Amino acid sequence: MLISADGRGQTTDASLPPLAADPTHPVTDGNLRPFGADTPSVLRASRRDLRAARRRLSEKEQRDHTIALTRLLGCAPRFLSARRVAAYWPADGELDPRPLLEAAIGRGRRGFLPMLRPGKRRQLWFLRYRPGEPMRANRFGIPEPARRQRRLALAWTLDLILVPLVGFDADCNRLGMGGGFYDRTLSFLRQRAHWHRPRLIGIAHECQRVERIQPQPWDIPLDAVATERGVYRRSSSAHPTGGLRSGSRRPAKIR
Repeated sequence: MLISADGRGQTTDASLPPLAADPTHPVTDGNLRPFGADTPSVLRASRRDLRAARRRLSEKEQRDHTIALTRLLGCAPRFLSARRVAAYWPADGELDPRPLLEAAIGRGRRGFLPMLRPGKRRQLWFLRYRPGEPMRANRFGIPEPARRQRRLALAWTLDLILVPLVGFDADCNRLGMGGGFYDRTLSFLRQRAHWHRPRLIGIAHECQRVERIQPQPWDIPLDAVATERGVYRRSSSAHPTGGLRSGSRRPAKIR
C-alpha cells in the first residue's frame, strides 16, 4: 500500500516518511499488469521489460530520482536508527542508494555492500565499505570492496538492508533477477516469529511497479519499498513466508 500525503492509507507508524503528492505523475493502476503463476518464459520477458523501462530513464531522471530517494529516507527514523546498514552498487539502471549509505557512514554508522559467497550456494555475504576504497568486479561485473580481511558480516548481524529489485507491487512483493541470491541469504527470516532483523527496504524507480506479484513460498517479503515518489508498506495481509491471506489491505505497522 502506498502511504500518501493526502491522508489515504494513514498509519500511526512514523518510522518511514509519507508519499509526497505529485499531481504531474499520478499513481494509477491502469497501465499495470499482474504477475502470477506465470511460466518461466513469461517471467523472463517481464524482467526484460521492467529492466528496459528503468534503462530508458535519462541521466537527469536518474539523478533526480536519487536525490528524491535520499531526501525521503535520509531523515526517516528507521534509517537514522540503524547502526549497520547494507545497500548495493547500482547497475543496469537501478536507483542509486549510495548517497544514503554514505550519509549513514558519515554519521558514524557501519556501511556494507554485498559480495557473492564463494561456491555454488548462490548466497551473499556483506563486506564493510568506506567511500573511495578499492573495488573489484565480481563475475557479474558488479563492484565489490576489494579489502576483505576481518570485514565480513552475515545478514543476520545487520539492522537494515536496502534491497535491489526488478519489479514490485503495492504490497511490497518483490520480483528479483531470478538468481535467488537475496531469498537464499535471508531465508532465516522465515523461521522468526517475533524478532525481525534486518529490516528490508526495497529500492526501485516508480516505473518498476506492477499491479500484482504472486509471491512464492521461498520469497522473502520486504517491509517496505521506497521509490522517488514515496514509500509502499507491506500489507498486514502478507504471510511471513511470502504468501497472501484474504482480507484487509491496511498497511502493516513497521517497528
